[in-house]
Amino acid sequence: MSTPEWLESWSDDEGAARVRDLFARTFPGEAPDGVWSAPGRVNLIGEHTDYNGGLALPTALPHRTYVALRHREDDVVRLGSAQAPGEVWTARLADVAPGAVSGWGAYVAGVAWALAQDGHEVRGFDAVVDSCVPFGAGLSSSAALECAVAVALDETGRLGLAGDDAGRATLVTACVRAENEIAGAPTGGMDQAASLRATAGHALLVDSRPGLSALESGTPVPFDLAAAGLTLLVVDTRAEHALVDGQYAERRATCERAAGLLGVETLRDVDPDRLDETLAALAAHDPDGVLARRVRHVVTEIDRTARFRDLVTDGRADEVGPLMVASHTSLRDDYEVSARELDLVVDAALAAGALGARMTGGGFGGSAIALVRADAVDAVAAAVQEAFDAAGLRSPGFLLAPPSAPAGRTA
Repeated sequence: MSTPEWLESWSDDEGAARVRDLFARTFPGEAPDGVWSAPGRVNLIGEHTDYNGGLALPTALPHRTYVALRHREDDVVRLGSAQAPGEVWTARLADVAPGAVSGWGAYVAGVAWALAQDGHEVRGFDAVVDSCVPFGAGLSSSAALECAVAVALDETGRLGLAGDDAGRATLVTACVRAENEIAGAPTGGMDQAASLRATAGHALLVDSRPGLSALESGTPVPFDLAAAGLTLLVVDTRAEHALVDGQYAERRATCERAAGLLGVETLRDVDPDRLDETLAALAAHDPDGVLARRVRHVVTEIDRTARFRDLVTDGRADEVGPLMVASHTSLRDDYEVSARELDLVVDAALAAGALGARMTGGGFGGSAIALVRADAVDAVAAAVQEAFDAAGLRSPGFLLAPPSAPAGRTA
């Protein structure tokens, strides 16, 4: 059997050293104004609920994206990345607009564009990035990039937003606009909220109900796994995950159509106690049952997220496993966003003694999580690795995910 590969997070010193060195090689003779970083996120429960006005419960990963940045006096943006060696992505801020730029730099320049759209003075900058957030793993590498850039631009531009939670909520909105309008990925705001507003030892209850202020939409929830003798194991299946391939957008459009047919603003407004009646009302418009399945997932997932929140708030984290399993089943069967590799992780982890397991993130590949006793981590990881070996699949990567700190200055 293959040995499980553990994907370690970097210390802040290591991350800062990496991007300082890269900056010196990319822009010889210049020095950055500082180094900032932001975490990826893992979602405990509440999948595909954010754009439906619902609840999600993410935590920040210890794995982060690091940005070394130097402000400019003009509007030129120059970007280098350790993940794209030898390339420098270049644009002028005046040319950044929906549909006008492409490539990974759109996520970065899009943040500057969104801040400018909000009335903030934003100038050009030179920046480089490096990251230990696994790319394509459904762990929000794009949000980590956006949020690291956001706190960097906030400080170098003296915008004064990152110093409190209200200002960070404003930065979340800018990062979401960057991803939706400039990068063209129609995601909700959960990822950016977790990266900018989650705190160590806590999950963040993200409430996406329309009408809530950005500040009201995030509430910290104590989630001290170590005190409960538990560990959150993340498995990167390495079945590549992408949000701009049309599947994610199709799910979102279907939910919006269902809400319109039901006469509600979002599916958050559907009463879970009248779900059967609601699904029956869709029947005339839904001969193949797709609308009903999508709605059933969203409504039941919002309810599961609220119950998960209540259990961990009461110090009963060891009782959330059945909710995680039910979430995965719903995502697999009703929302149809799982994959062979994700199902394999869940089945193998549960068989090896995990308390609960589910896919996490947008789906169609990416990662799964398992809640395990701290003394069973190695056994569960070995069981998952063995299952992948037996299936002839590429070996997955394994991460430990204690709830970690949000975006901020690193050096």
